[in-house]
Amino acid sequence: MRGRRVSKVLLIHARDPDDPGHHWWELPGGGQDAGEKLEDTARREITEETGLVLDEIGRKLWTRESRFTYRGREHHRLDHVYLARTDDDIASRTVTRHSANERAGLIERRWWPAAAVSECHDKLLPAELPDLLQAPLDGRFPATPLPLTA
Repeated sequence: MRGRRVSKVLLIHARDPDDPGHHWWELPGGGQDAGEKLEDTARREITEETGLVLDEIGRKLWTRESRFTYRGREHHRLDHVYLARTDDDIASRTVTRHSANERAGLIERRWWPAAAVSECHDKLLPAELPDLLQAPLDGRFPATPLPLTA
């Protein structure tokens, strides 16, 4: 008899290389290439961050606009977060491609059981990440992507 698979989420533990005491956990992601559709960006970033190649991704769950300081510069970012699922054995995936900037700020990447994210004592981005992750696990999806700001 097979047990129920545990839903896992990949989180990146990152820091500002110029301020090592400032660290956080966030979902993987990256910039959109010129002319690239958002869904294609999401699939490419999944491959770069996990080594998994997905033909399709799920619905957009939320967008998050944020302004922050990183490496002494002000940044403005708009994240588009999509649901992605795979039956692949995620624990065996190690092939990743990170930019020099990502490598400078990377502390670790870890697959978390989704239910354990709420037990994280470090800063989460966004802060409401545990609740945001639980909703799709419970089969609750917004009619339109949730708009978040920080």
